[in-house]
Amino acid sequence: MENPRPAHRRWFALWIGLILLLFFVAWVIVKIVSPSPPGSIKMSTGVVDGAYHHFALKYQAVLRQNGIALELQPSSGSVENLKRLSDGDVSVAFVQGGLAAEALDALGDPQDNPLRSLATIGFEPVWIFTHTLNLNDGLAALAGKKVAVGVAGSGNRKVAIDLLKTYGVVNQKGEAIGATQLFDESGMAAVEKLQAHDLDAMIVIAAPQAPSVVRLLNDSKLQLASLVHAEGLARRHPHFQTVVLKRGSVDPSRDLPAHDTRLLATTANLVIRDELHPALAYLLLEAATQTHRAPSLLSLPGEFPSGRGTDFPLADEAVRYFKNGRPFLQTYLPFWMANFVQRMVLILIPLIAVLLPLFKIIPPLRDWRLENRLYRRYGELKFLERDIATRTLSTAEAESARQQLDSIERDVIETRFPHDFSDRVHVLQQHVDYVRAKLAHPAAVPGRPAA
Repeated sequence: MENPRPAHRRWFALWIGLILLLFFVAWVIVKIVSPSPPGSIKMSTGVVDGAYHHFALKYQAVLRQNGIALELQPSSGSVENLKRLSDGDVSVAFVQGGLAAEALDALGDPQDNPLRSLATIGFEPVWIFTHTLNLNDGLAALAGKKVAVGVAGSGNRKVAIDLLKTYGVVNQKGEAIGATQLFDESGMAAVEKLQAHDLDAMIVIAAPQAPSVVRLLNDSKLQLASLVHAEGLARRHPHFQTVVLKRGSVDPSRDLPAHDTRLLATTANLVIRDELHPALAYLLLEAATQTHRAPSLLSLPGEFPSGRGTDFPLADEAVRYFKNGRPFLQTYLPFWMANFVQRMVLILIPLIAVLLPLFKIIPPLRDWRLENRLYRRYGELKFLERDIATRTLSTAEAESARQQLDSIERDVIETRFPHDFSDRVHVLQQHVDYVRAKLAHPAAVPGRPAA
């Protein structure tokens, strides 16, 4: 006869197995499907006194408020930023518009591109400042002059050289022609040389908020070129568009600038690697909104950040952000709590999907096992009763039969049967008493109940 203890152990083992399965499912979700965001990420910025680094410091403050450390890595500019992103050395960077084509060509297969744009964050005009040169009719007047074009390997230098090629100031290899001198200067160092007349002109591609641009725009002794060929140049270089710096927008009291100035401009992209944790992507988008939503000399309030005109495919998080705004939980909860709740929801949904069928299956399975157990006891009792009725048992066999009856009774008493089984359990106990009495006094019990 089956011992009740092994049955209890089997049920215990079943529940332990289910619990372990649930823990395994939760572990898979936590580690693979929805891992927690890292506590720090690396960002490639630009020169320390440039607009990119200036913006990055604001991003750093927003992320720090949400418990994330943003490690800033200065660089020579967009070209180096793009290389760091492609190599996986950083997770996020600013990249000047127009550089994506080269990066995608280097990858060969676009499907292998690990880079995604989160947003365009603002215009980056081509600012060309001089002392007395008239550049309104084009940049040919820079031939034979000293011109700062930006640090070697930077996006600033690439754009400056491309423009100078268009006007024949440099050859197709990017080398100066004749007496023209190109200087690898940028930022405040180039501004100081220009103001000291050590340079004749300076070409800088940067946001209006860049410290070097702010200083140049507020120097009334310098002239900002308004390119008459801006529309034509934008046709030749599709990543450019034209913008207008309105008269007096820099300083109305000094009439700076003194007239509307037409500029070529590209856009700056906030670019990430596609493996960046989604929660951090949303946090970076929120930092971008806080940093760039204010109006500037060239943009209206709320015009940036934007999901339009990005160089790389727009990240899924950015698509949802620009369509629906911040994630619901991040709107009302601190970042860490919102992320925790979101991960718990992702864990609970599949767990509930697993548990609901189990809860539906286990009770009928338990009832079936208990019913089967009860029927086996009936079968044992019937066999024992028939054995007693058909022959005379020896003393040893009679003792064994009593022990078997005691075992059946004990098993029925110790097993926790549902309330629905009460009548069948009671009948079984009565039959046990009947067979026990017949075993003790076979002749005293007339007839035999149907078992």
